[in-house]
Amino acid sequence: MNSVYIILGGNLGDKRKNLEIALQVISQKIGKIQRQSLIYETEPWGFEDSKNFFNQVIEIDTSLNPSELLERIKKIEERFGRSENQSPKYQSRQMDIDILFFNDEIIKLPGLVIPHPRLHERNFVLVPLSELAADLVHPIFNQTILQLKAACKDKKWTKPVTR
Repeated sequence: MNSVYIILGGNLGDKRKNLEIALQVISQKIGKIQRQSLIYETEPWGFEDSKNFFNQVIEIDTSLNPSELLERIKKIEERFGRSENQSPKYQSRQMDIDILFFNDEIIKLPGLVIPHPRLHERNFVLVPLSELAADLVHPIFNQTILQLKAACKDKKWTKPVTR
C-alpha cells in the first residue's frame, strides 16, 4: 500500500460541496482516506481573483502507482469541468487536485513531478499539510513540513473555514 498526500481546492460553485463530492469519488476510485485536514479558505495564488479558494489536504492509502493515480485524479477533475486543453496558467476552477507526496519517493515523469515542485512556496499547502504531517521530511530538502512552513515567504493568508 502506498501512502499519498494530496491537496484539493477550488473557488467556483459550491466549494464545500465540491470538496465533499471529490472526497467521495477519491475514496471510491483511488483509495482509503486515512486523514483529512480542516478546510481552509485561501487567497488565490499566482493570479488575481475576487473569489477565494477552499483547500484541504488528505492522506490516502492506495494500491495505485503514481501514473495510475495521476490518471484517476485527472478524471475526477474532468467531472468538475477541467479539460486537458485548458491553459496551464493558474485560474479559477471548481476543483484542482495535486499530488504532494507519494511515500517518500522522488518521481520525475513526463507530466508528473513528486514531491510537488512548489509545495514549499505555498501557505495554502503547508498550513493544512502541517496539520496532518508536521514531522514529515521532504525527501529533497531534508526538512520537515513545519520547517518548510516556517521558512515560507508566501504572504497570502490561509484561515480555517468555520462550519
